Amino acid sequence: MSNEFYTTSILPYSGIIIKICRAYSNSQEDFEDYYQEVCLQIWRSRKNFNGNSEWSTWIYRLSLNVCLTLLKKDKKRNEQYFISDALPANLIQGNQVFLDEDLRQLYNGIKQLSEIDRAIILLYLEERPYKEIAKIIGTNTNNIGVKIKRIKERLKIILTKKNN
Repeated sequence: MSNEFYTTSILPYSGIIIKICRAYSNSQEDFEDYYQEVCLQIWRSRKNFNGNSEWSTWIYRLSLNVCLTLLKKDKKRNEQYFISDALPANLIQGNQVFLDEDLRQLYNGIKQLSEIDRAIILLYLEERPYKEIAKIIGTNTNNIGVKIKRIKERLKIILTKKNN
């Protein structure tokens, strides 16, 4: 992978990749493996991008698919916290997901959701339009609103239990 491709086509979307990888991995080591695998697959699949969607939408879809595939292969499920020092400084800078305790709790709650629900709520939190979420997930737009409402209710219950 060329430095130029990484700098222009992956690094600007590293926030997306980090959030998805974090939601589907259970340790710092797994996160780093997922992140590297997503970047590698983006590079390998770059010629398959046909321009029918935005690059960011394609990155989301590819990142989700890679993480879901790795999750199925990953038999170990250690509950470990992430250590921000292990990430390259350029990924942490401007991306405080590893430093904020509230976000840490939110991600722990999100990890308790089903794989598809995790993807939907991550896209929702990124303020993606329902139409785009539906396209990425492979469902219709009408279902997304209902699913998001139910996911938010489940997350509220999960987070309330953790804080009590």
